Amino acid sequence: MAAAGLLLGAGAAQAGEIDGAALSVAWGVPFVGMLLSIALMPLLLPRFWHHHFGKVTAGWALAFLLPFTLAFGAGAAAHHFVHALLAEYLPFVILLTALYTVAGGIYIRGNLVGSPGLNTAILAMGAVLASFMGTTGASMLLIRPLLRANDNRRHQAHVVVFFIFIVSNAGGALTPLGDPPLFLGFLKGVDFFWTVRHVWGPMLFLTLALLAVFYAIDRRLMRERGETDLPDPTPSLDASGAPSRLGFEGGVNFALLLAVVALVLFSGVWRTPAGLEIAGIRVGLPGLVRDAGLIAVALLSLRLTPRRVHAANEFGWGPMQEVAKLFAGIFLTIIPVIAMLKAGFDGPFGAIVRAVTRADGTPDPAMYFWATGALSSFLDNAPTYLVFFNTAGGDPAHLMTDMALTLTAISAGAVFMGANTYIGNAPNLMVKAIAEDRGVKMPGFFGYMAWSFCVLLPLLVLITLFWFWK
Repeated sequence: MAAAGLLLGAGAAQAGEIDGAALSVAWGVPFVGMLLSIALMPLLLPRFWHHHFGKVTAGWALAFLLPFTLAFGAGAAAHHFVHALLAEYLPFVILLTALYTVAGGIYIRGNLVGSPGLNTAILAMGAVLASFMGTTGASMLLIRPLLRANDNRRHQAHVVVFFIFIVSNAGGALTPLGDPPLFLGFLKGVDFFWTVRHVWGPMLFLTLALLAVFYAIDRRLMRERGETDLPDPTPSLDASGAPSRLGFEGGVNFALLLAVVALVLFSGVWRTPAGLEIAGIRVGLPGLVRDAGLIAVALLSLRLTPRRVHAANEFGWGPMQEVAKLFAGIFLTIIPVIAMLKAGFDGPFGAIVRAVTRADGTPDPAMYFWATGALSSFLDNAPTYLVFFNTAGGDPAHLMTDMALTLTAISAGAVFMGANTYIGNAPNLMVKAIAEDRGVKMPGFFGYMAWSFCVLLPLLVLITLFWFWK
């Protein structure tokens, strides 16, 4: 595909490094194709995508790797492949797998009635949990009990929409455990607690505002005639099928969740030169211990969680397999894009750098917030964060200090605006699918965007004025 264009600038590369300024923009085609496939194929070709998304991912990965090998040699291709695998992809997928497994082992039972107060409380609890067990983990833990609580309501779609806004996105803005973009930043060297110190203000404002708007809407709908006249089709039973009382099953997973937090935190504060060198890539001992510990936690969760709990939660590996396959393609095809962005004004993407940079050469936090957020709305927010992290220089020490407001804008834009569309963040589509499976008539792609335009957009404008308009 445009092989001649891809070969432009090949002579400037050396094994182990790429001169992004010498690359053609055609090298970004596989990355763009990968992200557009994720965004559009589930909507336009849902059956094909469901059965063949792994093949599509492999196709785009090969569309990058084969020309890259021809242009730069097998040594450079192997170096970048192994680096993406060991330094970024495996730690990312291992953490998501651990959080997904632990969350799938906790079952919330009880006779819940979906009043405005209870619904708001569940959303608030989800916002808190999301930063500690991930937006995916918190969403999978709470969406089913929330749907059961509202089974007898005529209006249910708005509950799920605000659940996506708050639990599947905004709530994950405080720690690297919360949302994949922040974990990528953590892997790049951003301190574990940096995000809490710098993003808590916009996150608290957005979450409280969304909770207040939701409560007002839900209370008004609850007062409508016939709102709760529907019979409850879901008997409130525990995982064994007996009449339930409010509580949890699979409680051992709460201890395992704490172990996940401890392992990630430990790997961030433990400084040692010890480690291994694999195929020329240095892998630090703290990261190795963290990943081995997370794998052990996932295996323990599977071993200790009763089967009835997994059955009650409808636990399966399909969503995790999809995420793992898709991100394998993303982490590979993004390699030349990052190199071109690192080239700054001299690179092929100099226009993007200029758009987020003031005339005096300083970064514009407001533009970084909206540029990161706009792409996060329609592409996956994890690689989008990585793109603008590198656009801002890619040096974590500099970004956390002299450019702290810029890194705050990138972090907030990636996390908050992943809620603008169904395709902005992985849990969005997972929650939508679960709700529709239980009979909730969810808004379509543009119907959901109408909700985000009317509710989220004004709040994001206020966040820009209060925090990033400098």
